[in-house]
Amino acid sequence: METSKSLNYQIFTFVFSVMTIAIAYSLFFRFHFTAIRTLPRFTTVGTKIKYQIIIQQKTDKIQSGLKLWEDFVDPRPTFREFEKTPVLRERQSFSIILGIYARWRWLVARKQRASAKIIDLPTLTPKGKTEISMEITPTHRGVVKLSGLTVLRLDPLGLCCACAHISLPQSFLVLPKLYKLPPIQLPGRRRYQSGGIAATLSIGDAEEFRSLREYRPGDSLRKIHWKSWAKIGKPIVKEEQEEFFVRHALILDTFQNIPYSEILEEAIAIAATLAWDVQTQESLLDLMFVGHEAYCFTFGRGINHTDKMLEILASIEPCQHKYFESIISTVMERISLLSGCICILISWDEERKKLIDYLQKMGIHTLVIIVVDANHNLQNMYPELINDQLTSFHILTLGKIQEQLCKI
Repeated sequence: METSKSLNYQIFTFVFSVMTIAIAYSLFFRFHFTAIRTLPRFTTVGTKIKYQIIIQQKTDKIQSGLKLWEDFVDPRPTFREFEKTPVLRERQSFSIILGIYARWRWLVARKQRASAKIIDLPTLTPKGKTEISMEITPTHRGVVKLSGLTVLRLDPLGLCCACAHISLPQSFLVLPKLYKLPPIQLPGRRRYQSGGIAATLSIGDAEEFRSLREYRPGDSLRKIHWKSWAKIGKPIVKEEQEEFFVRHALILDTFQNIPYSEILEEAIAIAATLAWDVQTQESLLDLMFVGHEAYCFTFGRGINHTDKMLEILASIEPCQHKYFESIISTVMERISLLSGCICILISWDEERKKLIDYLQKMGIHTLVIIVVDANHNLQNMYPELINDQLTSFHILTLGKIQEQLCKI
């Protein structure tokens, strides 16, 4: 403060003047832009998507030196979300302040689910349209919500940035990542599917013709063979053979006490990989899991599409307030229809053992995949995990999922 003893006031005056000029310059940034964004319907985790944006300037001036930035819907976590998020292992060595900041940044990235870079815009002609290419990198599964675009302009000194927002709400779905999987022959044999001819026709199968016979009381009029009746003079019906086909259950374990875990994310990715593989097989697949309630979705052979199953898997949330036994009743309802079963578990305890024992008792061929932490030696802790004719156990550890999947 003593100007006779220090020259710092000169530096302060100079910097203050430069900043004042930069801020004042940014206040005169006037714009009138519109934009159209073309996004894909969905993508997968880790796969960059490139899309086109058509931006139109509606002023009579040439605009140059602008930058463009994607605006995501506010991803900041609530205090409750922050409080319930556990401190991950890699952050436990941080100081308290750095640990809190790192956890907050991790939650922001997880809720945002994708990242985008600022790009330089070409010179915008007066009242002209310009097409540009943008790129987004998905980082987490779920719905990515975009609120609009921000056009940035730096002042000539490069100290202050003027911003103009273009409202353009849009969203796309990020599917779970998919692993490379060798051909897997799912266990089980063909079984009769109850529900009548209508249920069979809905998946592209019909009862196969076997022979003709005379009409018996109670036969459906739909089975009458009218040409034979006209030729013989008495009612003749078609005798058909009931259709049998393969049906598997994909049971996904979503039961955990915390809102997020890497083990559950990997379990969902494995389920998505297996579901994608089923699309090349002539079989039905029932996806069973528990969220707010027990769900069962059927896919394959004309019922829905695998893309729909991946969309469901992308939106799954952990079940924190129910017990594992709540999914057993859903399995029991369909046990008579199942040829085989795939269980993807994130833990192993008496409740999960009870489900596997029940499937064995009912004679269902079962493939059990247990996802564990790299430091968890499940094989030594539970020696009863022994493969037999009906049940096959496979333990997959974090960091080695792809390698171990190829050995199934």
